[in-house]
Amino acid sequence: MLSLERGRTDAVPGRERGSSRQRRRQRLGGAFDLLAVVAALVMVGLGLANLWAVDGMAMAVRQAVIAGVGVLLLALLWRFRVRLLTVLGWVCYGSAVLLLGAVLVVGLSANGATRWIGIGSFTFQPSELAKLGLLLVLAAVLGSDRPAWQRFALAVVLALVPIVLTVLQPDLSTTTLLVVLSVGMLVVGRIPARFLLPLFAAAAVLAPLVIGLLRPYQVERLGTFLTGSHESPSGSGWAVQQARIAVGSGAAFGQPGDPVNVLRAQYLPERETDLALASLVGQFGLLAGAAVVVAAIVLVWRLALASRAPRTPHGALVGSGLAILFGVETVVSFGGNLGLLPLAGVPFPLLSYGGTALVVHLAALGVVLGVRRDGARRRLWAVPRWRNRRPRMVRAVALGLSALLVAFGLYGWRLQADHGEALLIAAENQMTRCIRLPAERGMITDRHGAALAINAGGADSGLAQVVAVPALLRAAPDDVARLAALTGQPVEAVQSALDGVPATTLAVKVAEVPAATGAEVGAAEITGVLVVPELRRLYPTGPLLAPALGFAGVATPADVKRWPDLPPGEIVGRAGLEQQYDSVLRGLNGQQCVFVDPSGVPVAMGARTEPVPGATVRLSLDLGLQQRLTAGLAGALRGQKRSALGAAVAMDPRDGQILAIASLPSFDNNLYGPPVDARALQDAASAPGNPMLEHVTQASVPPGSTFKLVVAAANMVHPTFPPNQVLPTGAGFTLGGHTFGNWKPMGPMDLVQSIAWSNDVYFYKLATTMGPDPMIETARELGVGRPTGIDLPAESPGYLGTPDTVGDIGATWYGGSTVILGIGQGYLHLTPLQNARLTGAIATGNLVTPRLGLATGTDQSAFTGLPPSAATPLPFAGSLGPVRDGMLAAVTGGTARRLSDLGVPVGAKTGTAQDGALAADHYDNWMTAAAPMNDPTIVMTAMVQGPGLGSNNAGIVVHDAMRFYLDHQAEILATGPLQGSS
Repeated sequence: MLSLERGRTDAVPGRERGSSRQRRRQRLGGAFDLLAVVAALVMVGLGLANLWAVDGMAMAVRQAVIAGVGVLLLALLWRFRVRLLTVLGWVCYGSAVLLLGAVLVVGLSANGATRWIGIGSFTFQPSELAKLGLLLVLAAVLGSDRPAWQRFALAVVLALVPIVLTVLQPDLSTTTLLVVLSVGMLVVGRIPARFLLPLFAAAAVLAPLVIGLLRPYQVERLGTFLTGSHESPSGSGWAVQQARIAVGSGAAFGQPGDPVNVLRAQYLPERETDLALASLVGQFGLLAGAAVVVAAIVLVWRLALASRAPRTPHGALVGSGLAILFGVETVVSFGGNLGLLPLAGVPFPLLSYGGTALVVHLAALGVVLGVRRDGARRRLWAVPRWRNRRPRMVRAVALGLSALLVAFGLYGWRLQADHGEALLIAAENQMTRCIRLPAERGMITDRHGAALAINAGGADSGLAQVVAVPALLRAAPDDVARLAALTGQPVEAVQSALDGVPATTLAVKVAEVPAATGAEVGAAEITGVLVVPELRRLYPTGPLLAPALGFAGVATPADVKRWPDLPPGEIVGRAGLEQQYDSVLRGLNGQQCVFVDPSGVPVAMGARTEPVPGATVRLSLDLGLQQRLTAGLAGALRGQKRSALGAAVAMDPRDGQILAIASLPSFDNNLYGPPVDARALQDAASAPGNPMLEHVTQASVPPGSTFKLVVAAANMVHPTFPPNQVLPTGAGFTLGGHTFGNWKPMGPMDLVQSIAWSNDVYFYKLATTMGPDPMIETARELGVGRPTGIDLPAESPGYLGTPDTVGDIGATWYGGSTVILGIGQGYLHLTPLQNARLTGAIATGNLVTPRLGLATGTDQSAFTGLPPSAATPLPFAGSLGPVRDGMLAAVTGGTARRLSDLGVPVGAKTGTAQDGALAADHYDNWMTAAAPMNDPTIVMTAMVQGPGLGSNNAGIVVHDAMRFYLDHQAEILATGPLQGSS
């Protein structure tokens, strides 16, 4: 047999040699797990790359040196004799316990916990060594041949010692990991359920007591997880939000070295430790994060499978225990980075910065590889299968941990895909602060382009503010010197302005210079220096148009309520046309953004958005006619009481264009600055005559005999007296024992003559016979008692009382109320604009909506017309011939003869109204006229208060302005080309 055996062996020597080589390769593969080592090195390498990207080369080199020590220790332990494994475990465990006790006495504290021992610049965290020591001693105890109850009791006692010591630090994150490790070892170590279930029940009962052991920051972390990071914008809520920003903004490959990305990384707390994975994705992209997750899964599985190779239960439990510990650390850290689990303060193993943790994990991997090597090389010494209690549920645990890691990875991918853009915007918003660049307000011009409202910054006398970002300019002395030279200041003065504010100041004013100098400073393009034009508004015409133009100023609380998006200090239209067209005139502010670090200190200039100037508003006014009408009004008020009002308006009755609008007394709207001339404004506000009101639209007074046009129109709509019927008139009219006088005794007259001579008695009789309702109805058709709709704010609606409504003001309608309504007195008030509007309606048959805005545009050669409101035809326009004849007769041979020399047929009506607000011998003196009556193109209405004698005459105002208009009609009505106008 022996010779035969030997002969067979000698016969095939090549096959035996090949078989030996195969066995050697198998032993080598089993002895050294290259895949596990590569996975670990990938994680370490990516951790070093993260440190280099966020903290620089020095930190990365330091961690690399520590990693080298860890790899050396891994190699040594791979060659470690397994028979000494128990000794190694007890040495690690005992050392850890001693050091944990020392920590409580001489340890270093941070965040309310004492976890480190410091020796010079070197720090060591014993709780990390406790993980390895506890793992090794539990594997030794649970893998022994002792009875189950002894293994259970001894394991629990051994676990309680480091757990209690870490609770006392308190380092609850490590405590939690030690508890998970201990429970996992008990489960995989095949401790019977009869021992485990009471332990789990006791843990469930005692769990609520753990809340009392939590430090405030730990309670805050737990609360943030339960409520969501968006509900907790500070503390750990802030940290989780920054981690989500890092993951969402990393794209596929990241942007390592990009300055904005580097600054964004500074906002991520714990970017080297607890949130290292989020930091890595933010710097190197989602693929780098995926590589870490894949490496972690590979390492968990290789450790789990390593538990099948050792020849003893002790060795098998080392591999399975480390798989559980490593997997749980990875899941908890990964989940915390995404906000899916509480941010527990657990670093990502092998990836996060920390020398102790890195060395311990690499050493533990070396121990597992050493145990695996021993099992592969010494199979003949393996414990028989019936005595070798293999760890249970290891692959199930590995599968569960792997599934969680894959699920978390998919969540991170969806986070970037679905919310990446929003998170990038959030990151941009949090690290930028923007300086407002106010938009230049649009001009207001007359119909020919003459400036009525301009910006001081664009004028020759305008100023500009030079502002600087202190933190950026302080570090550039050459730029400070250039700025000082350009602004004509000593370098020390500029430097003092920069140094006199905190580093977080966004902008500080360093000079106020002429606009031309400001342009030179802007052209120099000094980093951190901005030129902001002066915000003051200039009104070249001053009091001429102040009541209509209004003014612009700093927004008040009422303005902010009207426009909630206004930035602080915004200049807005506060009255008049400035307010009416504010949305057009204001334009869009620009901004110069500045990047700031997490402490709020500017570090670089960001994006600049140039302001968009407001559009120019072209008015229908003609400046020449405005000056003539205002001069005439001022002449009519000259010598009267300061409280006397004057108002006059010129309107095109075809489309409602206001050609001139005069209001006296007036004020100078340049007083509003800025800076505001407070004293002058106070004087203007308290001056007699309410100069800050626009009297054409806001002064409501009795219309007097001008209202007879309405009464006459009512007679034509509701026939009472035929227009050619002659009525006896005389000096007065008596009703109910009260005599209502005529302004002078007159003979019999028909309707046309009564309009021409303003015969009060005729209209007393007409009103009494007709009754109030027809007059009120016709007045409403002509726009009396409601706003005209002009594009000016705060227009007065006037007042048109009726027998049913005067009770609302505490009055009573008597028979005499109807009588005096016939001559425009009583419960009746009109604004000059309402009077002009009804005059135009009677003259043309159409009721128009007055307007001042003619067109808008940003280019002087291209303006877009503002569409006028459609005119409303009067339903009784065809019946108004006798009324128009009366207006003509008033000019040719009646009370308005002053207008007879204008060379065109003019229709007019005069009026003198008693006003309870005036002295007994002072009146509201009216003149309203339209020309030419055969095709009216102009309506003028004037009202002046006073005795109505001499120059205090509204007729003079209308005559002179009408003469000017007729002499220059073509020039006045001409305007530049308009697009889209009608």
